[in-house]
Amino acid sequence: MRRLVDFILLLVGIVAAWQILHWIAGDIALTSPLDTVEHLGKLLGTERFWLNVAETARAFVAAALISLIGGVALGVVLGLSRTSAIVSEPILIALYSLPKVTLYPLVLLCFGLGISAKIAFGAMHGLIPVTIFTMKAILQIKPVYWRTAETMRLTPGQMAWHVALPAVIPEVLAGARLGFSLTLLGVLIGEMFASQRGLGFMITSAMGLGDIATIMAVALFLSVFAVSANALLLLLDRTAAR
Repeated sequence: MRRLVDFILLLVGIVAAWQILHWIAGDIALTSPLDTVEHLGKLLGTERFWLNVAETARAFVAAALISLIGGVALGVVLGLSRTSAIVSEPILIALYSLPKVTLYPLVLLCFGLGISAKIAFGAMHGLIPVTIFTMKAILQIKPVYWRTAETMRLTPGQMAWHVALPAVIPEVLAGARLGFSLTLLGVLIGEMFASQRGLGFMITSAMGLGDIATIMAVALFLSVFAVSANALLLLLDRTAAR
C-alpha cells in the first residue's frame, strides 16, 4: 500500500511539473498533459501509428533477445574463468562507455538500411550490461558450489547449466532491466537516423514538421511502455531474489 501511495504521489508530481513547464514554455515547446493524452488517443485510432509500433516492436524484440541470450551466454563463459573475467571487464567497460552513435555509420555499412541495422544497433546497447551483470554474478558464487560440482565431476557445460545459471538469475534480471531500456533506446535512435518506419522515424518526421503534439504523444506512449515493462521486470527480480 505504501508503494502504491508513493507511486501515485510521484505521478502527480510529474504531471504537475509537466503542466508548470507547459505554462512557462507554451505550446511551441511542449503540449500540456491533457492535450498530449488527447492527441495520443487520436494516434491510437490510426492504422499508420500501429504500423510504426509494429515495426519498432519487431526490431526491439529481436534486439532484446540477442542482448539477453547473448549477454547471459557470454557472461557465463567469461565468469567461469576468473582470469578471463579480470581481463575482459575493463575491455567491456571501455566498449560500454563509447558513444555508440558514432558507430552507426559502420552499422549501416555492415547491415544496410533495413531492420537488421536497427536490431544490431539495439543489441549493441543492451548486450554489454547484461554480460557484465552476469559475469559479476558468476564471480560472486560461493566457492563451495564449485567444489561440490568438481567433486561430482560435472563437465563445464553441466557446471554452467546446473550451478552458474540458477545462481545468477537475480543478477541477470537486474541486468535485463538495464539492458531492456538501453536496447529500446538503441532501436529508437537507429530509427531516427536511418529508417522510413517506426516510432523513432515518427519522432524525427514530427520534428521536421514542428509537430510538437505528435512528439509528445509518442514520447508518452514510449514512457508508459518502458515504465510498465520495467515494473514487471522489477517484480520478477524481487520474486527471484526471495
